[in-house]
Amino acid sequence: MNYPSRLLDDAVNEISKLPGIGKKTALRLALFLLKQDEEVSVNLSKAIVKLRSEIKYCKHCHSISDEQVCGICNNHSRDKSTLCVVENTTDVMALENTSQYFGLYHVLGGVISPIEGIGPSDLNLNTFFERLESGEVKEVILALNSTMEAETTAFYITKKLKEKNIKITTIARGVPVGGELEYTDEVTLGRSIARRVIYE
Repeated sequence: MNYPSRLLDDAVNEISKLPGIGKKTALRLALFLLKQDEEVSVNLSKAIVKLRSEIKYCKHCHSISDEQVCGICNNHSRDKSTLCVVENTTDVMALENTSQYFGLYHVLGGVISPIEGIGPSDLNLNTFFERLESGEVKEVILALNSTMEAETTAFYITKKLKEKNIKITTIARGVPVGGELEYTDEVTLGRSIARRVIYE
């Protein structure tokens, strides 16, 4: 598509790099911003720059945070004997929205995927195993997506924990196979975490 302005072309190209946004949607968004007061675009750009430069990852669970330790890990009322393992921060958000889980989390930052060249050392697994050394954790919940890569990751974790006296559970499969926690409705996700089963 030919644009009447190089600046508009540049903006459309950058916006269309975002997931789920094609060139037409990017053009619509760029034209929308042009119609708004300049302050709208300035505030948006400031928020994105601050997000990128100031965001932190919790030193305990690796979830996105404003501080070195996130609000969940810092909450003394949380059950420290239960540790829920998830792939990404969006999964933490999805589980928190169910109001069914009151333990702590550990964000792996992905799953083992040999095809994509992602091995155990590329994930936040070392810190996960370190967290278990204190003996405080009595149950590990594997709340991973229903994919082959997630199953491989779950198998790797359970194999590593075989010698430890830790109960390993996985969320009940109310979550559809191939589905992602982020897009699962809250009722289904809530039932899955509440009715978790022993991982086998």
